[in-house]
Amino acid sequence: MSDRQTVLAERPPRGPARRSRTGGKWRRGRLIAVLAVLSALPLLFHRHVPNSIGNLGSLLDTFLPWVGLAVPVLAVAALVRRSATAGVALLVPAVVWGLMFGNLLIPGKGGGPYDLRVLSHNVDAANPDPARTAQQLLAADADVMALEEITSADLKVYKKQFAATYPHVVTRGTVALWSKFPVEESASVDVGFAWTRALRAEVSTPEGKVAFYVAHLASVRIGTSGFTSNQRNETIKQLGQQIAGEKLAGVVVMGDFNGTANDRSLAPVTAGLRSAQGAAGQGFGFTWPAKFPMARIDHIMVRGVTPTKAWVMDPTGSDHRPVVAELTV
Repeated sequence: MSDRQTVLAERPPRGPARRSRTGGKWRRGRLIAVLAVLSALPLLFHRHVPNSIGNLGSLLDTFLPWVGLAVPVLAVAALVRRSATAGVALLVPAVVWGLMFGNLLIPGKGGGPYDLRVLSHNVDAANPDPARTAQQLLAADADVMALEEITSADLKVYKKQFAATYPHVVTRGTVALWSKFPVEESASVDVGFAWTRALRAEVSTPEGKVAFYVAHLASVRIGTSGFTSNQRNETIKQLGQQIAGEKLAGVVVMGDFNGTANDRSLAPVTAGLRSAQGAAGQGFGFTWPAKFPMARIDHIMVRGVTPTKAWVMDPTGSDHRPVVAELTV
């Protein structure tokens, strides 16, 4: 073969064949591109998903950050297909997710001086070793600690374990508060149960009085009838009314809300409050289930005080993980 023939053989083909190969990466993966754009819709319009059918709106709100998993899954598919169209389309859900949740992933967030360290934990009525859980909680060195789902038998264990560190304790039904500082007033908060699952206490801190609310709202269920949360939503309304009428400037609300901050049904409680994790924590701060957390349903929320740092502790033997926050009053 002559040199000219060799050059002609190596020269890229002209015409339709060449255009087909160079344009193929844009024509391939159109289905993936459509799925990418569709995956952004639940993020953009989750508030418009109604609760009238199985409380689907609240279910989506609860697990909303996980919608972002569609991006890496579809990205792998786009790479396999070598689709430029799908790659560009994936920017849509990626940007939307980043705008909604990217601030939670900012490194170096939180820290600095604080006046109070507070802790909240659903200790689990079926906890096999409450004494060990108590020791793990003591290691956090909180100034004020709220516990939920305490049985009468376990309450004796916690009181014994905490006695030397927390001289002030308030117990109401299945919730309790321990404090290093004096508790001047305390009362049960009626949220519509036959037994008490919420309390209010005025804690006299060195910086002034702060109203603490400890609550364990009703559980939700996912079954054949959908995301069942009607009883929880009723308790939310009643607790929200109590908090809205609070006269003290500094308010800290802690407990197991059985819902995330994104859940629209929590609005009666969260209105006017700031999430400590959202303001001063890094990451999503998932707390449940403890072995593989998928949602943050345990909260520390504040009004009139400023979160400076927030985090989630390691598992304690409960099916929830404890949450901690440092606050300035």
